[in-house]
Amino acid sequence: MKNLIYRLRTVIRETDFALLLLCILTSAYGVVMVYSATRPDMLIEGGVISRDTRAMLIAVGAGLLMAIVISFIDYNIITKLYPAIAAVCIALMLLTLVFGVGPEERPDAKTWLKIGETGLFFQPSELLKIGFIISFGMHLELISDRISKPVHILFLCLHAAVPVGLVTLSGDMGSALVFVIIFAVMMFCAGVKLRYFALGAALAAAAAPVAWYYLFSATQKDRFLGLIYPDAYTDIMYQQNMGMRAIRSGGLTGKGLFSGPLTQTMNAIPEAENDMIFSCIGEELGFLGCAAALLLLLLIVARIMIVGKRSKYGATKLMCYGMAAMIAGQTVINVGMCLVLLPVIGITLPFFSAGGSSNLCIYIGIGLILSIYRFDKEKEVVNFRLSNITPFSNY
Repeated sequence: MKNLIYRLRTVIRETDFALLLLCILTSAYGVVMVYSATRPDMLIEGGVISRDTRAMLIAVGAGLLMAIVISFIDYNIITKLYPAIAAVCIALMLLTLVFGVGPEERPDAKTWLKIGETGLFFQPSELLKIGFIISFGMHLELISDRISKPVHILFLCLHAAVPVGLVTLSGDMGSALVFVIIFAVMMFCAGVKLRYFALGAALAAAAAPVAWYYLFSATQKDRFLGLIYPDAYTDIMYQQNMGMRAIRSGGLTGKGLFSGPLTQTMNAIPEAENDMIFSCIGEELGFLGCAAALLLLLLIVARIMIVGKRSKYGATKLMCYGMAAMIAGQTVINVGMCLVLLPVIGITLPFFSAGGSSNLCIYIGIGLILSIYRFDKEKEVVNFRLSNITPFSNY
């Protein structure tokens, strides 16, 4: 019995409950808001909850279970398997380029894999983010003593170019931007000299016209132009204008949960449960609701960075910083879209937006952070005591 109690105490002591509880609380907040945003669908379908809410609950539940299981796997095992992890993620993306399907409004994009005849879809780019964080962290660690040599900078850029290129070919420019953010943050934290960032910025600026003419679709171009000439692109800006209108109308405390006129009106805010979930929060819970959502995400990012700072291994430090960059980057992009500061590029708000793939994969990443916390923590010293032994009793 004492052994069992000791084991339970050890498990509890080695689990990062602060991060775990923050994630659960944020996901619960997200599920409630997705339920609110999809109530019109629920009423039409005649169910207890909408399909999007049900999918999110399943994804969060499965993701949470996977995170707990992964947390008990020594991260040294995970890092040693980084070539296999990267190969699986890339293989899934290649399958997506061949067999993938896109959303109804963008049939040219291939971002999802259909899972048999189940009616379920999986977005491999979400898993690729986690795979890239692991493999890139290992790459940076393996060359840490010579990281600023030009040849190694070139290979690091080629490493990042693989996922960026694959998701760009699939038509997912939003995810490509997230990969660039992860890449830049991990490079900076690894100690790459600033002159390389300046060179990269100059090359990106030079390549921008090429990307505009050859990589961006007509819809993507219109979304950028709509920010500059909103009156000339009223149709393309409808989603963002309605989302911003909803946020403004919420004021300080909002219209009340399940009581937002625009949120509860069918199709008043397109994709209210996904890209525009922040607008739903703003309308129904107001500025205070938005501030609470951003505070929860900030606390999660801060906690992950603390775990990274305390980690003893360079690669796992960088993996933590990569996860923090992914969550923070997606948050800034998504909120920027809702506030009409950035064009709509299909990036979800972590833990809040509906979507099985994004919620499931983010918890896989959280499982990695929990593993780093657990196996980096100092083990409690066992106090051995000898009793009932008389000195020199055998002599």
